[in-house]
Amino acid sequence: MPRRTATMLASTLILIALLCAGVLIKVPYSEMSPGPTVNTLGEARGEPVLQISGHKTYPTTGHLNMTTVRVTGADYNMNLVEAVYGWLAHDNKVVPHDTLYPDGKTEEQSSQENAEEFSQSQESAKVAALNELKIPVKSRVVVASVVKGSPAENKLHAGDVIKSVDGSPVKEPGDVAKLVTKHRPGQNVVFAVVPAKEAAAAEKAGKEPEGGENVTITTDKAKDGDRAIVGIQAGTDHTFPFSIDIKLADVGGPSAGLMFALGIVDKLTPGDLTGGKFIAGTGTIDDAGKVGPIGGIEMKLIGARGAGARYFLTPAENCAAAASDTPGGLTLVKVSTIDDATKALEKIRKGDTAGLPSCSAK
Repeated sequence: MPRRTATMLASTLILIALLCAGVLIKVPYSEMSPGPTVNTLGEARGEPVLQISGHKTYPTTGHLNMTTVRVTGADYNMNLVEAVYGWLAHDNKVVPHDTLYPDGKTEEQSSQENAEEFSQSQESAKVAALNELKIPVKSRVVVASVVKGSPAENKLHAGDVIKSVDGSPVKEPGDVAKLVTKHRPGQNVVFAVVPAKEAAAAEKAGKEPEGGENVTITTDKAKDGDRAIVGIQAGTDHTFPFSIDIKLADVGGPSAGLMFALGIVDKLTPGDLTGGKFIAGTGTIDDAGKVGPIGGIEMKLIGARGAGARYFLTPAENCAAAASDTPGGLTLVKVSTIDDATKALEKIRKGDTAGLPSCSAK
């Protein structure tokens, strides 16, 4: 056999062996890729994403698209060939498996957590939007969850409205922990609460939960110190002056909060926020309208540009990463609050794009 032919045959066999080994070798990585984008002003699966009743709404134009990221499942074992291909591909990103599923979290646990975060982001989006429009929203402190086996189990329940602790009025969720930790472990603390069923009935009747009952709980010692605990997580429940429903399935996590809030603002105000432009974005949002960072910004930029977006509302804390690899034709707009976003949209609508707050790679 000629030497050249033998060399080529040997090289081919080695390459095949390496490919086979690469397919068989599993690596502790997962893959992220651009997911679908959804216009919060439009429809998904044949019904409006934002459904508002009990208040006048106005026609809208253009796009305010939320963006998503696809990830491989917790049980999927990526092989070496897939990892190398992902590292080389521009539209995908390979990350350590623990980045997406920390502490051995299962796909089911991750999905449940994402669903809870998505639900909370919707509530915060509604509150932030109505606050931006100066529409009052009533709020109250409630029992968000009760730890199994804790002193509060079977005494307090999720949804109970907390009126006071030891006679001191409770106005914020943080007030509960402050008042409980004034005690030493083993001492009694008295909660004045309106049971969840009574609170729900009052809300349905358009009334504020009144009255209530006193519940005495003996505090326990926290596992991470000497402070007193009762074993509950306090949260905030809101009563809206009219109905706002967000209809979107198969999406999780908190990162659509900003775009939901802007969609609500647009539908509740005359004219339109976009001026007919295609705008996408991302960002968590809290009740006060503060925009927070998200994960997978690079994938969301690619997905947004692929869908046709020309402008991308970018959380300030994600700006550096976004600016380091921005798809051509997409303008990044830095935002820290919902007010920043509405002002930026006004500039886009008027064509004053030179004055837009931009992102820097530094």
